[in-house]
Formats: sequence, C-alpha cells, structure tokens
Amino acid sequence: MIENSEYKYVTMSSLQEIREQAVCFLRRLGQTVMIVLLLLTASCAAHKTGNTYDRNILRIRENTVDLNLYAPYAKNTRAVVPDTLSTLKIETDLPVLDGATALYPLYSAFAQAVYPKKKYSLYGSEVVCSNTIRSYMRLINKSADVIFVASPSTEQLEAAKKAGVTFRYTPVGKEAFVFFVNADNPVDNLTVEQLQAIYSGEITNWKDVGGNDESIRPFQRNENSGSQTAFIRFMQGKTIMKPPGEDVVGMMSGIVSQTADYANYGNAVGYSFRFYVREMLKNESVKILKINGVYPDPETVKEEKYPLVSQFFAVTLLENNKPNVLQFLDWIISKQGQYIVEKTGYCPIQ
Repeated sequence: MIENSEYKYVTMSSLQEIREQAVCFLRRLGQTVMIVLLLLTASCAAHKTGNTYDRNILRIRENTVDLNLYAPYAKNTRAVVPDTLSTLKIETDLPVLDGATALYPLYSAFAQAVYPKKKYSLYGSEVVCSNTIRSYMRLINKSADVIFVASPSTEQLEAAKKAGVTFRYTPVGKEAFVFFVNADNPVDNLTVEQLQAIYSGEITNWKDVGGNDESIRPFQRNENSGSQTAFIRFMQGKTIMKPPGEDVVGMMSGIVSQTADYANYGNAVGYSFRFYVREMLKNESVKILKINGVYPDPETVKEEKYPLVSQFFAVTLLENNKPNVLQFLDWIISKQGQYIVEKTGYCPIQ
C-alpha cells in the first residue's frame, strides 16, 4: 500500500511538472510566434512602402500616354479640329499613316481633317502608331505610305539602302529636343557642353553643375528611337557612357539586357521632345531645363533661339507615286495643314 501510495504520488507530481513545463513552453512559443509575426508584418509593410514609392516614380516610356485620347473622330478627341473645311478630301485609297508617339496627335488631326469619318484603331487601320523604330520598318517594307518622324538613324538609312528604297522627306514642322530632371532638382539650366560632359561620363555629380552633392543618373532611350537618334547627333561624336539598364525576359533568348526607361529619381536626367513632355505627358514632377540660358517655349523654338531645334518630317518612299499620297503631302505644307501644326502645339515651317 505504501509503495502504491508513493507510486501514485510520484506519478501525479511528475504529471503536474510536465503540465507546468508544457504551459511555460507554449507561452514561450507564443511569444516567439508573436515576434516572428511582428517581424513579418514589419517586413511586409516595408516592402509595400517600397513598392508604393517605386510605383510613385514617374517612368517615361512609349506607353506612358493613352494615345486613344487623340484618335481621329473619337468622342471628345484631343486632336485639333480645323476652323474651316479642308480643301482636300480623300475618300478611297487612303494613305496608311504611322509614326512617332509624340507626333500621333498631329497626324491624327491631319487624318481627321482629310479622311472619311469612321473608327481608326491604333493598330490595323489607316492611321496607326507603332513608334519611330517600327514605323521606319513598316515604311521600308511598304506597309505604310507616310510616316511622321524625326530624321532616320544610320541603321535605318542602311536598312532602306539594303531594301532598295529611297526616303523622301517633306518638312512638316519644327520641334525642340529637351532635357528634363526631377522637379525638385535645384538645377534649372545647363550648357550644351555640360550636358555632353554628363553623358560622356566626365561630370558625374550634380554639385559640379550647381546642384546637390549626389551622383547623376543619366538615362538614355533605346537605339533607333527618334529621341535617341537626336541625342546621338547632339553628342557630336563624343563618347557616350553606357546607359542604365535592366534585365527583361526576351521572347526567345531568356534574360536579356535593355536600356532602362527613364525613372524620375531625384538624381535622374533624361531627354525627349518638348511637345511630348509638355503637352502629352503633362506631369508636374519633371522639369524641362533651359539650355544655354534659353527655355524651349513656342517663341524660342519658332525663332530658333533655343539651341536644340530641328525639323520633323512626313517621310515617304521616292518610289511611292500614289496620287493620294502626293496630294496629301502638298496639303500638309499648305496653309490649312500648317494651321493644324501650330494649333496642335508644334511650330510650323512657314
């Protein structure tokens, strides 16, 4: 009996100790789980905050602007409507138009004035926008009749020569090539020489051009785009530093590297054309710089006081003698066509 009583006592005592130890363990486990959960929550919050910050950074790329807002005959279209009926109307055999993103509002307005009223899709109609690179390709392979672009690159000229075709240029208007920075950047003005030094890697800190003590992140555009071709001309043969890049998944070759789109970080600088930045993008978080002390407004561009002014063109093939194409080109440089150029926001050639 004594042995049995002791046995029962020891057993109950052990169970009590085990239960107390288990409770303590679970409490400690609960505290650990709570700490882990708090850490995970903080980590997720930081990640979310980082993503939110990243999403708030303006990235300037081809599809930044909704071009459907400028489609011909679209409801509430932003394409300019002429104040008088067009002296030219084309009802059949419409020339296929294509071109640069920044010039779509202009040639969309041309089509709206001259072409019959109907829906014109951005892809697969007579008035499309496939950007500078692809529009030059489509012109060379005769998928487009007239493209509205800046001057071609060396590669685009070589592609035309290889295909046995010749470009014909009709000047349409004048435009400013501009550089822009984050709106909070204290730098408002740079010289041509300073910009060339930045993009050649000679100047790497904003403090050297009157800004904050931070490194300069100079963005570029992809090869053969209109703005990149203009940029290469601007550099006048000087060595160009390697642009910021990003890895993307290629359709066939796996991970490939490409030029990164402009991201509006505090230390960034990029370039494009005035109308695209001022009138299409309309984002107050970027600031266009003065060059050599001159700001690119319509007056300084028209009078070519701003140092980086060039013509843009309606480019066709010399071999394309379709009557409607030639009539259309003549109308573009007429008083009515040039009225649309000016009202859209570009500077006319006349």
